[in-house]
Formats: sequence, structure tokens, C-alpha cells
Amino acid sequence: MNPAPKLNSYVELSSYRDQHFKGSRADQEKRLRQSSTLYVGNMSFYTTEEQIYECFGRAGDIKRVVIGLDKFKKTPCGFCFVEYYLREDAENCMRFINGTRLDDRIIRSDWDAGFIEGRQFGRGKSGGQVRDEYRTDYDSGRGGYGKIVQQKIIPKIP
Repeated sequence: MNPAPKLNSYVELSSYRDQHFKGSRADQEKRLRQSSTLYVGNMSFYTTEEQIYECFGRAGDIKRVVIGLDKFKKTPCGFCFVEYYLREDAENCMRFINGTRLDDRIIRSDWDAGFIEGRQFGRGKSGGQVRDEYRTDYDSGRGGYGKIVQQKIIPKIP
């Protein structure tokens, strides 16, 4: 019987980099390679913390989950940070959970250099995620139509 294939201890970093990172590009790369924190996007606005723990806990022991919030309404806006105790568990998440379905949506995970207080708030002009402001399709899991399309369709009452 052949032994199980050994998994690589390295999981590919994406080309995306947080433009709000304080420090050099090299410092950010180093932190990403050592991090046990993941950014998770494309989540439903209705996904609960319990669902996140249940799904991501399959990869290993979770230290904490920070759900992203609309900076004005303080309601979930479709992303979170999942911090594992061990890098190996975060790598398992990237291998096996990234791209799977959670709360009827295909989620995507990416390495994060480490959660800092304040990053849980959306960076869009309306308080949510920037990406949602440019969507043109109807997506009930993300709160309905994109912000710009919704403003054009629904007239504002003075």
C-alpha cells in the first residue's frame, strides 16, 4: 500500500494586494507567507457566524472570525476574516474550502496579512463593498441589485 501523497506546505498567493497595507510590498509578501488569517469574500449578507465556524472549522481550529460590516449601517456586507491558530490549517482551508458553496454562494478565500481593528468595515462609498456598487445584476444573497443600478431604478423621494 502506497502512503498518502504529502501536501505542499505552501499554498499559492494571489496577485491581489491590499492597497491599504502599511508597509512595503516585500513586507506584505513576507507577512502573507507566514499568515494564518484569510479574507473570505462573495459571502451572502445573511450568512451567520455559526455557519462560518461550521464550514471553516473543517480545515482546522479557528482562533476567531470577524464578519465584515457596512461602515454606516453596521450590517453584514458579504466578507469576513477567518483566523486560524496554525498556518497549516489555513493552508488546508485554501486547498479544500476555497471555491466551495456556503449559504448558496461560491465563496473565495485569499491570504490576509493579518486583521487589524477597523478593517472589518466596507470601503465602498455607500459603506459596503466597492465591488457591489458596480454590480448590475440582481443578487438576493448580496442584498439585491447593485447600488448604482438600484439608485437609477428606484427614484428617491424628497
